[in-house]
Amino acid sequence: MTVPYLDGVAASVPGRTYKQRAVDLLDLGPGMDAVDLGCGPGTDLAALADAVGADGTVVGIDRDDAMLATARDRTAGRPWVTLRHGDLHELPLDDAGADRAHTDRVLQHVADPARALAEIRRVLRPGGRVVLAEPDWDALLVDTPDPAAGRGLARFVTTEVVRNATIGRSLARLCAEAGLDVVTVEAHAAVFRDVETAERILGVRRNFARAVRAGYVDAEPDLSGPFLASALIFLTVAERS
Repeated sequence: MTVPYLDGVAASVPGRTYKQRAVDLLDLGPGMDAVDLGCGPGTDLAALADAVGADGTVVGIDRDDAMLATARDRTAGRPWVTLRHGDLHELPLDDAGADRAHTDRVLQHVADPARALAEIRRVLRPGGRVVLAEPDWDALLVDTPDPAAGRGLARFVTTEVVRNATIGRSLARLCAEAGLDVVTVEAHAAVFRDVETAERILGVRRNFARAVRAGYVDAEPDLSGPFLASALIFLTVAERS
């Protein structure tokens, strides 16, 4: 994923809505120690940093050095934010050192979500909380004159594009298996009525073209008329006992 794409998601109305809800569910307070896992270009770091204040700490972790460089520039005015190179499967963090942890559309891409969640549990203090925002691409819906085209697109995305395409629905179970106590699960539907926005966020045109080439869809549908698409993202809140 590129910085413009990640910034575009964050700036969209659906993006702003679920991201603000994720911050609310974290229940951050002054002086807390928080970690943003897979922080990318720092899209969410400012909100976390402002919530914990200068008496707290925020650590952003990512394995992409270019993303970390952008995040470092964006948080230069908040010295209580630090950036570290690291992998979610083996976090460069001490045991039981964080009050809060946050991921946003990261576990859909990792090789082993269960191992990442075990690492999250390890770094949380007893009573610490994690909020995980992850999509479920089986729930991708695009209205077309032929409903089979939309269903084919969803099959293409879940089979060929996203590694852990149904992670959203699995998070509660995976958290419990990792020894975390699930507090709540929310489902948020992002609705797009503008095809250009859906192209930027969901890649509907380019993914329809790819789905045709891969044999999941017979022909690219006409998206020039009234348009509607939706995607589902789960916000799962869990705590370490």
